Amino acid sequence: MDSASVGGAATDPNSINEGPSSAVVTASATPPTVSQQGGAGESSFSPAPPSRYESQKRRDWNTFLQYLKNHKPPLTLARCSGAHVIEFLKYLDQFGKTKVHITGCPYFGHPNPPAPCSCPLKQAWGSLDALIGRLRAAYEENGGRPESNPFAARAVRIYLREVREGQAKARGIPYEKKKRKRSTVNTTAVGVNFSVAATQSIDGGGGSGGGGDDIAGGTAANVATATTAAATATTTNV
Repeated sequence: MDSASVGGAATDPNSINEGPSSAVVTASATPPTVSQQGGAGESSFSPAPPSRYESQKRRDWNTFLQYLKNHKPPLTLARCSGAHVIEFLKYLDQFGKTKVHITGCPYFGHPNPPAPCSCPLKQAWGSLDALIGRLRAAYEENGGRPESNPFAARAVRIYLREVREGQAKARGIPYEKKKRKRSTVNTTAVGVNFSVAATQSIDGGGGSGGGGDDIAGGTAANVATATTAAATATTTNV
């Protein structure tokens, strides 16, 4: 998607006007900085170029602003709503490259049609979804308030969902989100080990004197062993 070019010439702030006074060197001249002196092992600092995502986000933002400017009647960003965003997405369909079969097409729902058809080309759902994500971020980065962000409007989310479901049926390609696998913890070993420890503790309760201390010490050791075994079993089964 190509953004609109912005015309106008800018004055170069680094340009130097030559004249009689430029050849005069006074003693109060500012001494050269370390970066200007330039040692053998020194290199001047240069900012990192913007990422591909940032560049695309800037182009998308400029394209949307140009769309508002060319809108009839012209729209301002402050008056833009979710309905205007949906209108913008429909406008982009004319530049789409994804074949979306209509209901009466014999290849409706066919993922790999054997022959071409006259069905229209549209923007793929994935492209529109990514575009809205970039524009939503660009709106807030350019001073917009999150609560009034038109790209985050409920109507836009509903429209994207309808496009996704419609294209999935027409193209025979379901869009499914990847489900995260949840780790299951086996607690059987934990319950068995602690049940054994509790039984030994009850059996040793009838002892007295030094025998009671030995039984108590054995019970503590059993509990510690059961805890270690439970931790090992949990780590193994995760």
